[in-house]
Amino acid sequence: MTVVGLDDTDSRDRGMCTTYVAARIAERLRRGGTAVERCLLVRLNPAVEYKTRGNAALAIHTDADPDRAFDIARERLESLAETADERTHPGLVVTDDAPDAVADDVSAFTRQAIRDHLEIADAVALLERRGYRSWHVGDGRGRIGALAAVGAWNALSEWTTEYISYRESDRWGTPRDVDRESVFAAADRGYPDVWDTVDRGEGEAVCVPHTPGPILHGIRGDDPDAVRDVADRIESEPVASSQSFVTNQGTDVHLRKGTLESVADGRAYRVDGRVASDPETRRGGHVFVDLEGETGTCDGEPRRLECAAFEPTKRFRDRVRALRVGDRLTVCGEVARGTLKLEKFAVRDLVTTERVTPTCPDCERRMKSAGRNQGYRCRDCGTSADGKAERPLERDLERGWYEVPPCARRHIAKPLVRGGFDAPTHPER
Repeated sequence: MTVVGLDDTDSRDRGMCTTYVAARIAERLRRGGTAVERCLLVRLNPAVEYKTRGNAALAIHTDADPDRAFDIARERLESLAETADERTHPGLVVTDDAPDAVADDVSAFTRQAIRDHLEIADAVALLERRGYRSWHVGDGRGRIGALAAVGAWNALSEWTTEYISYRESDRWGTPRDVDRESVFAAADRGYPDVWDTVDRGEGEAVCVPHTPGPILHGIRGDDPDAVRDVADRIESEPVASSQSFVTNQGTDVHLRKGTLESVADGRAYRVDGRVASDPETRRGGHVFVDLEGETGTCDGEPRRLECAAFEPTKRFRDRVRALRVGDRLTVCGEVARGTLKLEKFAVRDLVTTERVTPTCPDCERRMKSAGRNQGYRCRDCGTSADGKAERPLERDLERGWYEVPPCARRHIAKPLVRGGFDAPTHPER
């Protein structure tokens, strides 16, 4: 078995898509009479600064001769990669190691590429140590993702499916002709095995991109047959070709368990804490709230972490606005410039009462302060109370998990509808 890994062929401005390049390599291999067992779409750390939107690397598992596979992949990369963009630095890695027998250090490299940061030198050293064939353009940063894709099958255990349909090349860069009603009808038929096809709250066909690249639509889910069925039911402009990918999308594999004291920029975490500030809506509609630890640091003050629900998360911001000081949470998201960008959170415990100025039992008016540390007194009736009273607090939240809507979901983030969470879920559709 031969594994072909590739990365960094697309451009934020000029388009292209590494999945498309991989699909064309797989097509060329099949045309030559060799089998392609699977294509992998591996989402890497979504927080790295030099990524394109989805930070995807690709791998092709084939029974082709390694030298032939290398030559075909290199030719397709040279032909299709958007190297006119100075930020695009394609990389190619080929090995004759079986996908499930890749060396442990390569699998460790994959996991690190998903949760941490790697340098080009790290990839080069490992390539030399393993003797893998490789090729690159520019500084060859794409070798990081290509090598990570090679090790992915042995490194990861949870996989989902994406079925991608591609446009005819003369339509690239033009508005996509996709019937919106057929997308929503197909999404309803496929749900919940097929997810994040549409955002019903925003009325958006999430599966249809807005970039100038070759993708017409991409359908994601747990069941390969259901995913393809949804794609087949969408009415649109002609589909030039399609490819099914096995992927780590929708798995939360990028999240690491952290503490408020240990979080660092450029990584994604799952962190426990207590709400320490009232939610604040700032300019642009972004909502911020502070989380603090249950215990103090060495200086006696609890460590705080600012959490944010940015405007693109839409109705999710109302969930954050409904939080109250004292609520206990588990939050998930990427940390950048000391702020955790919320992808989802779990309410572990809700504050259900609030302390208020007591009411006079005789006239039912609010009492007034009787002075510092002297409680409260009703000036009309003479009644008194030692301190504030507690009353029930109505909450718009329940215990359990809340998530950003499909229109704001990271590719790698796990939708609540997939299940397997440690508390009740409140999925967004």
